Parts: sequence; structure tokens; C-alpha cells
Amino acid sequence: MSEATERPAPDADAWADACAEDLAAEQERRRAQYGPEPGSAAEELRKLLGAVTDKFAGLFDGPSGLSGMAAQGAVQQLISQAKAAVEPVIERNPEVFDHLAAAGGELLAAYRSAVEGHERRWTSDADRKGTGRERTGREGDEGPGPTEHIDLD
Repeated sequence: MSEATERPAPDADAWADACAEDLAAEQERRRAQYGPEPGSAAEELRKLLGAVTDKFAGLFDGPSGLSGMAAQGAVQQLISQAKAAVEPVIERNPEVFDHLAAAGGELLAAYRSAVEGHERRWTSDADRKGTGRERTGREGDEGPGPTEHIDLD
């Protein structure tokens, strides 16, 4: 080949670099628009415990707070016991909470699917009844009407 037809070798990582830059820009745009992404399930549980602790502490602070040192001490003891029980579990097994969160999402999806299926059946039964068609058959039919699955759950 002559020097006029030779091209410089393209940078092998140029495409990967451009994609990484685009992804970083999109992630930054989403963070600016929607706020920070939620952390892991373990981090979210820690945040929840902190928020509950702050809320209970706020009930006893200031002039509008609940009175009674005994009540305040009991709540503080309950909170510290709950944290002492949960923190070691979170520290040793943070991925367990991610799995539990994923399993909860799957259960919710299965429940939604079951409910939607029942709703479709119920509305289609109502439509059939409204048109005069009976589930037991029509005039002139021999034998029992159409079979229908009965869900006993």
C-alpha cells in the first residue's frame, strides 16, 4: 500500500470511551433530575432505622414533646436494642437484604398478575351475563354447558 491510501489505525478504545462518557453524562443528568439513586437494601434499612430513631427522639424533645423520663428512657432503650440486633445482621449479610428485596418484588409481580387475571375473568363473566348468555349453556344445547375452571384459592 502506498502512503496516500494508508489510514491511521483507529483507537480501539475510542468507542468504549465514548460510551462511558455518554453513560456518565446520562447518570449525572438523572441524579440532577431525580436525586441520588437508592442504595442497597442494607443501606436503605440503615436509613430507615435512623429515621425512626430521629422521629422517636423528636417526640420527647422540646416543649411539645411527651413528658416523662421513664417513657423517654424506655423508648431509647428499645431503639438501642433494635439497632444492636439489626446492625450485626446487616454487617455480616448485606447481600441477603438485596435478595429479600428482589424476592419481595417478584412476589408483588406475581400478586399483580393473579389479580389482573381474576379481574379479567370477573369482567368477562359480567359481560356474558349482561348479554343474556348463561354459563350453563344455551337453549337447544345437549348436555352441560361449557366447562369452566374454578379457582379455589
